[in-house]
Amino acid sequence: MTTSPPIQRALVSVSDKTGLLEFARALVEANVEIYSTGGTRRHLEEADIPVRDVADYTGFPEMMAGRVKTLHPKIHGGILCRHDNPEDMTALADHGILSFELVVVNLYPFEQTVAREGVTLEEAIEQIDIGGPSMVRSAAKNHAFVTLATDPAQYPRIVEQLQAEGHTSLELRRELAGAAFARTAAYDAAIAAYFAQQAPADNTGFAPSVSLPLERRATLRYGENPHQAAAVYAIPNAADHSLVNAEQLNGKELSYNNLLDLDAALAVARSLPQPGVVVLKHSNPCGAATGATLAAAVEQAWAGDPVSAFGSVLGVNVPVDGPMAEFLAEPGRFVEAIVAPDFTPEALEVLTTKPKWKANVRLLRVGQVSTGSGAYQYRQIDGGMLCQAADDLADDPTNWKVVTEAQPSDQRQADLAFAWAACRHVKSNAIVLAQGGALVGVGAGQMSRVDSVEIAIRKAGDRAQQAVLASDAFFPFDDSIHRAAEAGIVAIIQPGGSRRDDEVVAACNQHGLSMTFTATRHFRH
Repeated sequence: MTTSPPIQRALVSVSDKTGLLEFARALVEANVEIYSTGGTRRHLEEADIPVRDVADYTGFPEMMAGRVKTLHPKIHGGILCRHDNPEDMTALADHGILSFELVVVNLYPFEQTVAREGVTLEEAIEQIDIGGPSMVRSAAKNHAFVTLATDPAQYPRIVEQLQAEGHTSLELRRELAGAAFARTAAYDAAIAAYFAQQAPADNTGFAPSVSLPLERRATLRYGENPHQAAAVYAIPNAADHSLVNAEQLNGKELSYNNLLDLDAALAVARSLPQPGVVVLKHSNPCGAATGATLAAAVEQAWAGDPVSAFGSVLGVNVPVDGPMAEFLAEPGRFVEAIVAPDFTPEALEVLTTKPKWKANVRLLRVGQVSTGSGAYQYRQIDGGMLCQAADDLADDPTNWKVVTEAQPSDQRQADLAFAWAACRHVKSNAIVLAQGGALVGVGAGQMSRVDSVEIAIRKAGDRAQQAVLASDAFFPFDDSIHRAAEAGIVAIIQPGGSRRDDEVVAACNQHGLSMTFTATRHFRH
């Protein structure tokens, strides 16, 4: 069994200096000798912490603007030596190499650099760390004898064991080594992804191989069902206004299903005019609306399907205010969670004190509701992954074409645009009915389009009269048109592209309906 060696020397070279001074002082108090480089050494010296310059130790100066400083046998020999191997220890003595029992290294901020707008290729290249990953991998490989810190959050546990025992446990060193290899893997994946964006390997735009570095944020109580284990992971340097970085202001811990619904709610909210509210259940919007005020919008959104709205998740594209909160707090209403750019003090006061569910409702502040980017999204299938550009870019109405004798009025045109924006977020086959800037009926996830039409009309009831209809894909037959006209619908928007488009258009003309072709399909499986 490997014996944990006492920590006598530490090699410290960090880009992120968070907590470093406190950590270094604890090392000095434990009689650990510190060796360091460049900016890290100066940072310690300015705080009057004893430190020895690596260049003085190796007898080889830093060069090439710091590109070469730790790539030296006196560094890697001191990290990689096996303390229970006589030949290794003899080699140290023969070559005047000191052993390092603690290595403290974090890497150049490559991910943060390339995330900045306007960063040049030259700037990105200079943030590719070479010596850092080399030392990290050496220390992680030799974790039987070397303690490795790659994150300031690891410092307290190392200090605790050092102060108690003079060394760390093998269990901790193994854990830190695993974290270090995960960090270098994520770092290399980020570099590979950046270069794939700069120079795609072929004209498809998709790299021949992809690495997806993910950081666990939380373990969840369970997955979609209680017998399924679950966790949530974040993409490194995910945008501050993404769901995974949202700040939870109130309520129980988030569940797997909560996160799926909140993600869908945020996507719909991004698509709506401001102020807009979506009421979502099981990843499908059951109501959505925009209005002159947020209170008016939420009232219309809730009215889209009041039965389904009970226990729903809400997405909002402006800060939640007091009047909206008062509406939600009225007796007979209950929401699981709300995601919004922010919550006013009045809204927080109402939502966390008035309704019966005040302690449970999950309130997530996302900072801002940004527009879509068309970034790649991944979806797991058996044995692999699917990759596609996200369908989150706004449609261009200038490409739309009215193909019927009847022309939509300005008000109908606004409702058609609203219905079309909402329709892409409903699972296929998707049909939505809208009127006055609000959804009044939704038919989702049916195997036939005519069934979705029937469900949307039934949900809308009398509100189908004078409503508009949006379909995520073309109508294969004219049966849905006749049913829509019978229900009182006055305008339809759909992609077009069916072999029977002429029959569908003729049916619209027969009933005096307007029909707009968008030439863009929005399936959501």
